[in-house]
Amino acid sequence: MSWRRGAIALLCAAAARSEAHGFGQRYDLPIPLGFYVIGAALTVAVSCVMVILFVRPAPKEQLFPRLDLLAYRPMRFLASPAVIAILRFVAVAVLALIVAAGLFGNQSPFRNIAPITVWALWWVGMAYFSALIGDLWRVVNPLETLYAAAERTYSRLRGVKRLGRNLVLPSSIEIWPVVVLYLVFLWMEMAWEGSDSPAAIAAAIMAYAVLTWIGMWLYGREAWLERGEVFTRVFGVIARFSPTRIELVDRRIATWELRPYAVGLLAREPVSASEIALVLVILAAVSFDGFMETPAWAGLVEALSSPDEPAHWLRSAGLLTAPLLFLVVYLAFCRLIAASGSTTRRIAGLFVLTLVPIAIAYLIAHYASFLAMAGQYLIPLVSDPFGWGWNLFGTAQHFVRPGIVDARLVWIISVAAIVAGHVAALYLGHLLAMHEFRDRRAAVRSQWPMLVLMVGYTMLSLWIIAQPIVTSR
Repeated sequence: MSWRRGAIALLCAAAARSEAHGFGQRYDLPIPLGFYVIGAALTVAVSCVMVILFVRPAPKEQLFPRLDLLAYRPMRFLASPAVIAILRFVAVAVLALIVAAGLFGNQSPFRNIAPITVWALWWVGMAYFSALIGDLWRVVNPLETLYAAAERTYSRLRGVKRLGRNLVLPSSIEIWPVVVLYLVFLWMEMAWEGSDSPAAIAAAIMAYAVLTWIGMWLYGREAWLERGEVFTRVFGVIARFSPTRIELVDRRIATWELRPYAVGLLAREPVSASEIALVLVILAAVSFDGFMETPAWAGLVEALSSPDEPAHWLRSAGLLTAPLLFLVVYLAFCRLIAASGSTTRRIAGLFVLTLVPIAIAYLIAHYASFLAMAGQYLIPLVSDPFGWGWNLFGTAQHFVRPGIVDARLVWIISVAAIVAGHVAALYLGHLLAMHEFRDRRAAVRSQWPMLVLMVGYTMLSLWIIAQPIVTSR
């Protein structure tokens, strides 16, 4: 059972009846759920028509305004080596605290800071930050910081600039190591029985750190970060939606720009097959995680399991099946789009990044209440991270309020986020279509399959999100 589901179980005992998103009650919809689903679908469809009618010029890079943040003294201060060094030190310190607490602290997941920090504040919180603000992980990655420190020390002692073998990673491998390792991570979050065990989490972190450092030692730090370090790529993909763009040179911020949201998702050239796979896995994973909280999934588990032999394998099977299903559907619609004058492979590589806003919308809709609840749990854990009865900052007895974010608010956030995410995806798709298909009629014609896909996925997403939140008439 994942930490998130464990937290929900605790709330059940603490606050009467709790549903899958951690609420003490469900929200009674004022109108039937079907009206919301149809209304959202119509909103997406009308938005697509508006985009087709009023967004006419083909996109060019220079059309999008950009602001050099480093031109302003306060921003130069924030990007200075001293400030960045402090942030990296904090990241390393938090990593060390998580590992130490996991190995030596109380093994209850609710009295140890490791589970909540990893699954909520880091995994969900960093994804939110990456999407809404910028690519913080690329700047503060503690695994890179530790390896870079070892590299500098080795250089001073031995007079060699690089630490390791510096082999060439074959171009044919692309970023498949990232895709495979990301699937392993998702399995740990959704299906691994040790996901709520502090010691198991600490051991997994150490194993991944060693694997990352071995990759850096073999192929070079920069090469492995780009093609083998899971979270640099995953958070990097999500951060392409953000309003800032950061470039590092020698681990210093050389470029820091402010730009419109989602501009970074407009691909100039088709991305590789492995990058297509990574985006679809990100999208499929958040949808499948939500589907596991629906009555349909509960019925499937009940049908295929028994009290003596729970069907734990179903989560693993579902996690592997969902990306394959998404890939089949996506390629089928790409083939329909390509009929307007391109190839399926090219369309798939160009348009896949336009799906990222949908993944971000689902992250916001699905995890908003969880993150709010986890933030409350952190307050007492900061005073007692090991669960040893400490009260370092006087917050150990802080009362956690399960209903701080109620079902009604989360439902409103969910509807708004999902509709906005699909509209953003359609807008980006239309811009790319106008660039790819020089004839305007062909560009418009190519977007009808995408509209059908977006409308259908909007309806499915709202239905999934609604199951644990609302009571329909």
